[in-house]
Amino acid sequence: MIFKVYYQENRHEVPVRENTKSLYVEASTEREVRHHLKDRNYNIELVQLLEGSHLEYEQAAENYEVESID
Repeated sequence: MIFKVYYQENRHEVPVRENTKSLYVEASTEREVRHHLKDRNYNIELVQLLEGSHLEYEQAAENYEVESID
């Protein structure tokens, strides 16, 4: 499954919508995604499962790049 993660780069700053970034992670569960990212200094706002037409839409974007959990 593919998850889209919305995050701020510094977990010690107040979240500002304009600074929100996103990345895509391939994993079995949201828990695996959060565990995979725990060593990064990210303030994770939302982990969203992508399916169906929403996934197809995201895959069409030019910045679509998936991280795999090994």
